[in-house]
Amino acid sequence: MKFDLSKNGSGKSTGPVTSTGDWSPPACWYEPKYTPKEEEQQYKNLVNAPLFSGKKEAQEGLEHRFKDGYPYTDFNKDKSGKGMFWTSARDDSRVGDDAIWACDKPDFWVANGQIPKVENAIDAETLAGLAYSRIQVPDTEVTLAPKKTTKVNLNTWAWLRKTDFHPVSVTASLDVAGWNLSATTTAKPVSLKLEPGTSDATTYPANGVCAINTGGSIGEPYETGKANKTPPCGVTYLRSTNGGTYKLKATITWEITWRGSNGESGKLPDGTFGGTQNIKVEEIQSVNR
Repeated sequence: MKFDLSKNGSGKSTGPVTSTGDWSPPACWYEPKYTPKEEEQQYKNLVNAPLFSGKKEAQEGLEHRFKDGYPYTDFNKDKSGKGMFWTSARDDSRVGDDAIWACDKPDFWVANGQIPKVENAIDAETLAGLAYSRIQVPDTEVTLAPKKTTKVNLNTWAWLRKTDFHPVSVTASLDVAGWNLSATTTAKPVSLKLEPGTSDATTYPANGVCAINTGGSIGEPYETGKANKTPPCGVTYLRSTNGGTYKLKATITWEITWRGSNGESGKLPDGTFGGTQNIKVEEIQSVNR
């Protein structure tokens, strides 16, 4: 399995996207890997291993399956070049996740050009899901005005320029004798959600979700004279932090799509990635005469 990360990230600090639903990338799958001779060597390596448990009974079972014709005779050597033995594979990044052990079928033969009717057999969508798990997107640190310190009831503007983020892609591919397939998964930023870090605040828009502008930016940069205007993307704090800070969370939602080298394509669940910024809110001081 290979991953092309050439279009991944943006040169900034990055992190993985998190699926917005119950879906998660595949933890295990079946893929073509061994020729008949290689499968025989795998058998020899296993039965000769010092810690091979239940050696006699297990060895008889393996010989029955791969050597005695139930269903394979002499590891299908008479079919060399006409297919491959498929075996289970696991995502190394999911160590500790019990889901990686769900693919527990013994190795099986598949003729070249055929797709096995086995759950979790590698296909373009599985590759796309694996690519999804390798996507790295930029940290989401929005530009604020005022910066870091604002006032009670003062509109704080928030925005991201088009150059701050862009679509990123990862390609996952598998290339073995008689079998080649790849899928490219692309994450495209679609919106920004602001969470003020306190219920004593008003967000703009009201739901805190700022859509992407036609030109690709989010929100609108603050300019002199806009202090009393409502920002298209921003927040107004209603209570001071009393010397502390609120944690303003900014989360980008990424739309995830994929396209396989076989012409298949589709959509995977949206992903999110965000970060927090410490915001200090002060009372507006008044002078009594």
